Amino acid sequence: MTRLSIKALQKLRDDATKIAMLTCYDSSFAAMLDAAGLDSLLVGDSLGMVLQGHDTTLPVTLADMAYHTRCVARGSKHAFLITDMPFGSYQETSQLAFRHAAELMAAGAQMVKVEGGTEIAETVRFLTQRGIPVCGHLGLTPQSVHQFGGYRVQGKGEDAEQKLLEDAVELETAGAGLLVLEAIPAKLGEQVTERLRIPTIGIGAGPGCSGQVLVLHDMLDVFPGKKARFVKNFMKGASSISDAAERYVRAVRDGSFPSEEHSF
Repeated sequence: MTRLSIKALQKLRDDATKIAMLTCYDSSFAAMLDAAGLDSLLVGDSLGMVLQGHDTTLPVTLADMAYHTRCVARGSKHAFLITDMPFGSYQETSQLAFRHAAELMAAGAQMVKVEGGTEIAETVRFLTQRGIPVCGHLGLTPQSVHQFGGYRVQGKGEDAEQKLLEDAVELETAGAGLLVLEAIPAKLGEQVTERLRIPTIGIGAGPGCSGQVLVLHDMLDVFPGKKARFVKNFMKGASSISDAAERYVRAVRDGSFPSEEHSF
């Protein structure tokens, strides 16, 4: 089985075929999600919360991300693999970001994900010019949770909308090949998607994005506590975990997820 490339994801976007992505942290789930038809797996720093029990993603280390990337890369043979760069691994200098990104690529990632807009664009440019594909992340960026004062919807109001649109264009111009949009109004998610050429992946950003992503443990209703509005429990009515993953892929593909109840 041939592993998908960023060009394959771009073709899905160009052909108006929705991209199905889930987070993944280990080899067994990686193999199962491959078989379920996922286009992309994100080794997310969300592992700090769903695997390690932290309240935020901030304690996750580069060593943690490299370890889980190696696990997922061994189990998956088809899905495009993206790994989050953890807090503090890319914000200081572009040179340090490159060193850390190279470590994640060597572990098996095909692309690294960074949070932030214009302020991180020069680092995105530095990385992509040196052969490291980059996925951007705008809207609710969990590594900035304390600056936001909690997990709140972003991009509300004319000024905030314009700033997010400008950040998105800047990241694409800097070389980003993919953009995650989290917890923003559905209308804004659609506007960003229409403005950009690269695929957008929504998580609480409405149905107008090029694709969708959820945290695996949320999609399976494993993670305890209150769920975000954009989360849907795909285990409900499913016969197995594999069936739940296949239901998720179908729902993303046919546009039934996310619906209005999962959007802002």
